[in-house]
Amino acid sequence: MTSARPLALLASLAIAAPSLAACAPEGASGSASGASAITVQNCGEDLTVDGPVTELYAYDGGIISIVLAAGARDELVAVTGMERDQDLLELAYPDDRVDELTVVGEEFPTLENVLAVDPQVMFAGYGYGFSEARNLLPEMLTEHGITPYLLSETCQQDDGARGTMDAWTALTTDLTNIGELTGHSDTAASVVEDIEARRAALEAAPQGDERPTAFLFDSGTDAIFTSGSFGGPQAIFDTAGVTNATAAVEDTWTEVGWETLAASDPDVIFFVDYPGQSYEDKVAVLQANPASRDLEAVREERFVNLPYAMWVSGPMNIDAAEWVRTAVEHFGLAPESGVEPTLDITALDELPGNDWIG
Repeated sequence: MTSARPLALLASLAIAAPSLAACAPEGASGSASGASAITVQNCGEDLTVDGPVTELYAYDGGIISIVLAAGARDELVAVTGMERDQDLLELAYPDDRVDELTVVGEEFPTLENVLAVDPQVMFAGYGYGFSEARNLLPEMLTEHGITPYLLSETCQQDDGARGTMDAWTALTTDLTNIGELTGHSDTAASVVEDIEARRAALEAAPQGDERPTAFLFDSGTDAIFTSGSFGGPQAIFDTAGVTNATAAVEDTWTEVGWETLAASDPDVIFFVDYPGQSYEDKVAVLQANPASRDLEAVREERFVNLPYAMWVSGPMNIDAAEWVRTAVEHFGLAPESGVEPTLDITALDELPGNDWIG
């Protein structure tokens, strides 16, 4: 498996690029008009296509999962950045011929990759494919007649920081929009309805006297890469009845110091599983660092490891929420709820760190 560059670098590339527009670039909607034209709102701007999109390029496991869930498998003509999530995508979407998707490029898309495919629409986001450092920006696609659709989680504020809406809204917006753009509105609506029903079941689950605190450890040595109040993990933890230790950080994926972890004294530490820093290495770092080695969660090894595409914005956020609730119940931090995870991650042979699952 090709190693993936850490999420920390992806985010820093996006945040450090002040020239990126806050929303879809001017002209991204093209000049489509007429009775068959379809218009959706993407990052606060109208995005219009001539008719149902039949050629869609997607980057990243979470974004690919949005397209598959919305019913647009046959419109997905090319993908990049799927390798680390392929087993999970095959598990979650067994009828969608994930192994037959056309993979172009290496770890990240390039402008050359995209132009060679020449799709109608490319679905990516700031830090999720679009990057000034890698010479691939939405406006570059627009110049070549390709419409960029931006992952709503990455829509930029006026100061360039990512995050303009809560994470569940960002997700359901993308599912709805991709369904509409590709002519699969009914499928997308049913997925949104399922997510909302499962959210409601989790949020109605009994709570203990105190909400447990969770810390998401993506990766880290000198600093810790994690997710703040605008990222998918915030929605996951909120729905599971858990306090996000970094909820005060008004950003999506970002770095914090070790003192933040120490001060939060989390009840459970959750990991993002993807190449770059192994589960075993992350545990070793936590057990060695003076700021974390004496934390109860570390001493008691209250660790939970979930795949990357369950944490970044995507329909499997609800599966992650079910597993978070299952975990805190297992560790005696929440009453039994009767909620059973829908996605059986025990079927993933190469997912370490979940010996606690009975």
